[in-house]
Amino acid sequence: MSFKHRPKVIAVCWLVCLLVCLSLIGTGITISFDIWKIRVLEPWGRILIGIILTILGFSLGYLSTLKFFWTIVTWLAKYERIRNGKTGKGPKVVVIGGGTGLGTILRGLKEITPHLTAIVTVADDGGSSGRLRREFGILPPGDIRNCLVAMADMEPLMEKLFQYRFTGSSNLAGHNFGNLFITAMTEITGDFEVAIKESSKVLAVRGQVLPATTENVILKAELADGRIVTGESEIPKAKMPIKKVFLEPRHCKPVTEAVTALEEADIIILGPGSLYTSIIPNLLVTDIAETVRNSKAVKVYVCNAMTQAGETDNYSAGEHLKAIMEHAGPGLVDIALVNNESISEEILKRYTEEDAQPVRVDLDVISNMGITPLAVQIITKTNYIRHDASKVARLILGLYRTQGVSHTFGKLITKQLLRFLKSCVGFFIAKLS
Repeated sequence: MSFKHRPKVIAVCWLVCLLVCLSLIGTGITISFDIWKIRVLEPWGRILIGIILTILGFSLGYLSTLKFFWTIVTWLAKYERIRNGKTGKGPKVVVIGGGTGLGTILRGLKEITPHLTAIVTVADDGGSSGRLRREFGILPPGDIRNCLVAMADMEPLMEKLFQYRFTGSSNLAGHNFGNLFITAMTEITGDFEVAIKESSKVLAVRGQVLPATTENVILKAELADGRIVTGESEIPKAKMPIKKVFLEPRHCKPVTEAVTALEEADIIILGPGSLYTSIIPNLLVTDIAETVRNSKAVKVYVCNAMTQAGETDNYSAGEHLKAIMEHAGPGLVDIALVNNESISEEILKRYTEEDAQPVRVDLDVISNMGITPLAVQIITKTNYIRHDASKVARLILGLYRTQGVSHTFGKLITKQLLRFLKSCVGFFIAKLS
């Protein structure tokens, strides 16, 4: 049997299983109320068997319903991805963030839609980006470069070239070729935005990469002890809990295309990435957070799988979201994707040496914020903990297609199942007494 027919067969199997479960429920209720007038069993035995059959039917029925529903959603998402690749259609997706985390999921998202926009932070002041920023007076190109490469259709050799970092003792040491390319393009065109667009053409980028602002912003942080730290690269070095971060100047104008992309978006994604130095700085740019809040798009937060030393030490998923709300207000996230996959001790040991640990999953806390938590296995099983780009993209496309229906449906069934079980227990106790 060919692969394309399997989802249909699986869906039919789960549907048949659901029908069997309905039969179990019917049989259980019939035996409990002695509709068949079974005289072989004692009343208490009849009631007990009936309740067991009914509970078994509801439990398996719950699983069958969710599996049937999720099989259909997954199949539709796969069909949508294939169809989008052929027709150029697809949802308008905007991703907000920076760093390597953003580039990771962009690789998966570019396969499901050509209408992809990355809004990237421009507060970086360390490494190659920081040096070019100080020497040439341009915006830091590093995070922009990562997104361009992630969204590009290019040969592997070209990707290696743009990610190549010079070594040795010359002035080029530590610089990245892609950063130098964007810097040169900025010098030629005289405009950073134009340089990004021209670089996108060279790399055949699917979608667009936009800076959140073109103003020369500086990220600052107020620490728990009251100190003010200046510079994105200096914040994690302080090794002190962060009270809040802010931009200088406070009111910086957003890039018009970025605001337009958010207004027209079907899906808006925050993260993954450094909470205080990649995600929140974008939301502090004037009008960005407000535009996200007013959007009718499906708004998803992809939570980091690991904490980050100097930024989110000991943070839970709920504390990540709390920090976002404290800086930019509520209404920015509808659904939170959190990883619940176990991580091997060998890999954890490596991260422990860097003062990083798995982000705690606190679903109740997230739910109390009015946000729907979705705990799933979304990391790759390699030597490093990374989000699975393809899996995250499929999940988000499925959420978009169902508008959160599957999760709401599951919660509804769970609520009704618990209510029924409570009634069964009460009925059983009443009969025994």
